[in-house]
Amino acid sequence: MGFVDLQRRGGFSWSLIRRKQVDSVQRKQEGQQLAKKLSVLQLIAIGVGTTIGSGVYVLVGTVAREHSGPALTISFLIAGVAAALSAFCYAELASRCPSAGSAYHYSYICVGEGVAWLIGWALILEYTIGGSAVARGISPNLALFFGGQDNMPAFLARATIPGLDIVVDPCAAILVLIATFLLCLGIKESALAQSVVTTTNVCVMVFVIIAGSYLGFQTGWVGYSLPSGYFPFGFNGMLAGSATVFFAYIGFDAVASTAEEVKNPQRDLPLGIGIALSTCCFLYMLVSVVIVGLVPYYAMDPDTPISSAFAIHGMQWAMYIITAGAVTALCSTLIGALLPQPRILMAMARDGLLPPFFSNINKRSQVPVNGTVVTGICAATLAFFMDVSQLAGMVSVGTLLAFTIVAVSILILRYVPPDEVPMPPSPQESIDSVLLQYNTQENNADPKDLVAAYKDSNQRSQDSMLYPNDAQASAAYPLIVKEFDQDKLKEQKRRRVAALNITFVCIGVLILTSGASAEFFPRFVRLSACLVGGLLLLCGLIVLFWIDQDDGRHSFGHTGGFICPFVPLLPVSSILINVYLLINLSTATWIRVSVWLVIGVFVYLFYGRTHSALMGAAYVPTAHTDEIYGGSSEILA
Repeated sequence: MGFVDLQRRGGFSWSLIRRKQVDSVQRKQEGQQLAKKLSVLQLIAIGVGTTIGSGVYVLVGTVAREHSGPALTISFLIAGVAAALSAFCYAELASRCPSAGSAYHYSYICVGEGVAWLIGWALILEYTIGGSAVARGISPNLALFFGGQDNMPAFLARATIPGLDIVVDPCAAILVLIATFLLCLGIKESALAQSVVTTTNVCVMVFVIIAGSYLGFQTGWVGYSLPSGYFPFGFNGMLAGSATVFFAYIGFDAVASTAEEVKNPQRDLPLGIGIALSTCCFLYMLVSVVIVGLVPYYAMDPDTPISSAFAIHGMQWAMYIITAGAVTALCSTLIGALLPQPRILMAMARDGLLPPFFSNINKRSQVPVNGTVVTGICAATLAFFMDVSQLAGMVSVGTLLAFTIVAVSILILRYVPPDEVPMPPSPQESIDSVLLQYNTQENNADPKDLVAAYKDSNQRSQDSMLYPNDAQASAAYPLIVKEFDQDKLKEQKRRRVAALNITFVCIGVLILTSGASAEFFPRFVRLSACLVGGLLLLCGLIVLFWIDQDDGRHSFGHTGGFICPFVPLLPVSSILINVYLLINLSTATWIRVSVWLVIGVFVYLFYGRTHSALMGAAYVPTAHTDEIYGGSSEILA
């Protein structure tokens, strides 16, 4: 035995793939943590409230008319199962790495800084536009209670700026600022407010299910007695409907963003994510069963399918209850859309990729107030001046990218988890002393010789720290050393094979989905792309099934939490679904997102890369992390 390897690396390419450790020792020492106040019930409320927006009040009519017909329920079920694949991956990573930042945090630990930056930057755009779009959708629903837009109070009514053709929405901006104020009060207070509006929304959906079922049994469920049958658009139509309603499940990832504020993250985070998603799927399916049965799918109102279905059967008064449900759903979604972004900004600022202004935590409320206020002001400004409905597709890009990277992170964690962790340069001298003391005791060598060897290795840029007694150890125990070297080489080979096949899987998925979706290419080109991509995907998956998973997965991060089942099949399936949905987003959406991502690249190049907390950090083997940090903590204390 001897010196622990201590390596510093530099250069642009290295900065893109450098990875951080699960928890920041410095942050714990400085006390810069959020308040742990959330229970599993509050997590469920956050997940359900963020997921069930007004979309279900509109999607039911649109998807049934254009894609699924009476098979809408199966479309919701398939989409729920697809979303559950990502939820399983989130559940394991959230319980293993319970810190703020969600997908950004996980990708920084498992993939690297470059990918993490792009994910974080995309999520910033997602939550800002998502919150603005939700806020703009509230005022038309509120107007129904006032008898129309013209009867709303002047300070809430929409107005057009003369000469600019811009429709401002003061109601949307005010609601964003109210939600921002609630989030600044504290996580417990904002979770309580979201629980109240979420409960109201769920009660409205239960009313729709019970009252609609009564009407259905009274009228004989006319929607299911059609000559076109249960699948009027065929199996492909039902799958197309599943792809559309999949976005109705987006929102459970907000639960993962609160990981640092959960009392018992190993137990509560997986439960919160799982129960929230299951509840949403259950409610979606029951509502769709009822509404599609009350009215033939082709006669459904695409804008107000639920209220119009009740109105057809003489229950016009139900419109007000359903509209109240839509308003509460939007308010809950608004809070859920604004909740994660300050925590992502805080996580990125902690890592040095954004200015430290965003990492400050208010001592009284114990929330990142600076990031919350900036997020609220930006979202309120967008909601006031812009009709962001055309930009809503950009929300899907951030979410699907995050889902994809989280699934890739599960594969990395299981097969090639980080075998070394960064050591910040600040406590370097103290930790160097611990390393020196550790090796002195273990090798039972002369400390003066070790110091000389240590200094000499530092002068060689610390590329390696050689054991002074390696030659003696090899001579004294040749069989042990040889066996150790063979095991090490075998493990290195396994990691290389695993990494190569994870790459094959990702490339194969990209080629396969591109070939299946690129209708403008000749048929031969598409079939060839599908064949090549399918072979790469299949070969990579078979090899991952065949080789062993890394033993380090058992001790990676916080152990004792949820373990994602059916690896590698489940995360690979999640990658395939999410990439397919990404490929099929509109060209205009990708152009807009690309502009935002290019801006992010420049921000990273000129600020994030040079201010990163990992700049100048040395890397130590994970096997010695506890001893090094434990010893350094004693010295620093």
